[in-house]
Amino acid sequence: MGNLLTVVVHSAGIQDRAGARAVLIRLHCAFTTIKTVFVDGGYSGVLIDWTLAMFGWTMQVVKRTEQHKFVVLPKRWIVERTLSWLGWSRRLSKDYEVLPCNAEAFVQIAMIHLLLRRATR
Repeated sequence: MGNLLTVVVHSAGIQDRAGARAVLIRLHCAFTTIKTVFVDGGYSGVLIDWTLAMFGWTMQVVKRTEQHKFVVLPKRWIVERTLSWLGWSRRLSKDYEVLPCNAEAFVQIAMIHLLLRRATR
């Protein structure tokens, strides 16, 4: 559905694969019924084995098939659509926040606002 399950904001000095571990740990604490995690091609390698050993989850890497041809990829378009929805929030359009916890809070507020707008339609 594209709903936000968890969010982790970190500095640009941390590689995405290392940050993914923090996201997965928070996800495990909040949701116990997850079986499969779909990830981008940049998250392959040791992270897949770590996720299976740590949580028992399988990771499916969704990769592009051809370089210069537009193809809708399964599950990946849902993430892109959700990021686009969050981009509508004025507060998230620029990096205003100094503290990562404040940035995480504003991402959650933007998603709550989006869900509330949909619930009242």
